[in-house]
Amino acid sequence: MKKVLWALALVAGMTGCGKKEDGGSTAQASSAVTAEAKSLFDTRCASCHGTGGKGDGAAAAALNPKPRDYTDAAWQASVTDEQIAKTIVEGGAAVGKSPLMPPAPDLKDKPDQVKGLVALIRSYKK
Repeated sequence: MKKVLWALALVAGMTGCGKKEDGGSTAQASSAVTAEAKSLFDTRCASCHGTGGKGDGAAAAALNPKPRDYTDAAWQASVTDEQIAKTIVEGGAAVGKSPLMPPAPDLKDKPDQVKGLVALIRSYKK
């Protein structure tokens, strides 16, 4: 039994206990994902949803229905992370919402970026 525990400790030590293989910590990776998500939001989403997620971006004035207000606590409580992720990747029409919400199929195979966007959307909750 002691040999098994020692072997597990050795393996844990060799894997870096929270270090990525490239030498960076998982905190650094998380920070990078957060920064990438913010960049994606700023370039793809903010024109409609606004930089603060209120649905008041410059393009929102011309849209009907208006873009989702991510600061709405009631809406935040009504959806799952999976529903938000599906809307991001597949677009509004795929989830019974406005077809004006475009899909981002290029993010389908980038789960970290999608999770980062979901986390950013969740962070707008008031």
